[in-house]
Amino acid sequence: MILAFTMLPGVVNAQLIKHVKVVPDTYNFWVYDVAPDSTKIPCVIFLHGKSLCGNDLALVRQYGCLDALCYGIDIPAIIIAPQNPGNEWWKPSKVMKILEWAEEHYPIDTDRVYVIGMSLGGYGAMDLAASYPDKIAAAMPLCGGTTLKSVSGLGDIPTWIIHGSGDEKVPYSQSLKVYSELTSKKLLDRLRFDLIMDSSHADLARCFYMPKVYQWLFSHSLKDKGRPVNWSISITSKDLEDVPKNRGKKHVNLTVSNYEK
Repeated sequence: MILAFTMLPGVVNAQLIKHVKVVPDTYNFWVYDVAPDSTKIPCVIFLHGKSLCGNDLALVRQYGCLDALCYGIDIPAIIIAPQNPGNEWWKPSKVMKILEWAEEHYPIDTDRVYVIGMSLGGYGAMDLAASYPDKIAAAMPLCGGTTLKSVSGLGDIPTWIIHGSGDEKVPYSQSLKVYSELTSKKLLDRLRFDLIMDSSHADLARCFYMPKVYQWLFSHSLKDKGRPVNWSISITSKDLEDVPKNRGKKHVNLTVSNYEK
């Protein structure tokens, strides 16, 4: 069953979960709807890592974009957060079907759809962006890689790949392979690849709690001439250290009601 909830930025005590009809051949997912009316606003797709896989949708709130809201991080966008029941985001088309459904039911600005994911979700973010560069305005894969035979599609989309040199779960060589492929094909104009020295796998999860991450995403649009990548924002090991280590441990009790779209 697909769940959707509505909540104001920074408010965590008045959330509403709605049970919505299943979208065929997709994942279960959350929708965070911040739109006060029919005004078109951006959309962020959050893809989680392996530890949150399963059939308990509450797991998807343990870290990432939805959890960041609980700490007052302002994300002025509709957030789509699916849950993968298995161990891989191996069908980007499933995520795209969720986006298409959301675009029919929520005031999404289709020129400003973004994807961010970590670890397994970093693979998913890269695969989704490379498969649908005409739908995704910008992508941020964190400590991931790709399952695709070719990621040439990333050459058409502003992409910021971030990995830690001390990653003990997904070696940074996985991100480097993507960078090397795009280098060999001379498709680096829209790519950023930052290797953060000595940062671990878990360290990269702190990116979700940095306002500058969302500022970077929102600075891109499909309507941008030439679709240039934003180089004005940076993320360093100091930025990661400045995010409190208890992030990802604050969970909210949700009020549930039945609803069918």
